[in-house]
Amino acid sequence: MIQIALTLLVAGFGGYLFSLAHVPLAWTIGAMVASAMLTWIRPVTLPRLTRPASMVVLGTSFGLGFTAPVVEALLSALPTIVASSTLTVLCGLLLTPLFSRLSGIAKKTSFFCAVPGGIAVMPVLAERANAEIEPVIYSQTLRMVMVVLTIPPILTISVRAQSDSLFHPDMLPVDWTNLGLLFCICLSGAFVMSRLNAANPWLIGPLLCSMTITAFWQPPTGFPHWMTNMAQIGMGAGLGVRLTREYLSRSRRVALATFASTGVLIALLTIAAIGIARFSHLPTEAVILGLSPGGTPEMVVTAATLHVSVPLVLSFHIVRMLINNLLVGPLWQLVDRTRFFTD
Repeated sequence: MIQIALTLLVAGFGGYLFSLAHVPLAWTIGAMVASAMLTWIRPVTLPRLTRPASMVVLGTSFGLGFTAPVVEALLSALPTIVASSTLTVLCGLLLTPLFSRLSGIAKKTSFFCAVPGGIAVMPVLAERANAEIEPVIYSQTLRMVMVVLTIPPILTISVRAQSDSLFHPDMLPVDWTNLGLLFCICLSGAFVMSRLNAANPWLIGPLLCSMTITAFWQPPTGFPHWMTNMAQIGMGAGLGVRLTREYLSRSRRVALATFASTGVLIALLTIAAIGIARFSHLPTEAVILGLSPGGTPEMVVTAATLHVSVPLVLSFHIVRMLINNLLVGPLWQLVDRTRFFTD
């Protein structure tokens, strides 16, 4: 219990210090850095429910932005979102030989390491394909850390004010009764998605419930900013406690392959995002975050912090999650059958 309290206290203090310095995504990055430093000094512990609880809070808050006009606008942009998300998977496929060459692991496992899909989705898909799971978890974790530490600061420098955008609905005052009822409904959705073995159920279940209520009725309440910050601390600490000396030194070649492929992936997808934004007339910063190879909650929280079209960024990542579940497995089977890659 003392270790848990100390870990959360240090993570929260790190988030607070980073927020004072106006670091983008401060509560997540600060908590991640502080808890990672703590793991190098002494043993740390977090409750197993820390990340699921953070996902429930974030999923509930994200869904409140999906008003009927926003949903209508997103449906008109859906072809662009689907094509862009498919492009992300194909870029990961093209980087598979580079990842395999640098890491020294089989191309099947390298494929699931190179395709950006997050910690919740890609290890499950790798297991279904009989690929090695541990390198996939390791590479997806390091990629998420790298993206969180690079993309938010870069966008902070270049982001433009978008207060008049359709994707920025007015914030309502917090109605604590409605918020409590909303959390009950969203928790039920999370448990249902969990029983259905959905990927990342603690985010998707609350998100779908909150989104449905908002789109077909109206936002039932505003959302307290401090609660989102607490969820960021939980999310950042959950990443930071993984970054022990033993974990980071487990496979230097896989780490090198992850950093190299992620750097190339960020560059390719950023260039593609700028072109797609100009062609589709969507906000450039939102498309960059939508195509970025980071995790869904991290990139959507970045969008919220920078006031960049949260529903649009979230839609890109939801579609990518669906495409990963539907396309990645069959795509590898096709690649393997045609012997496009050979070890």
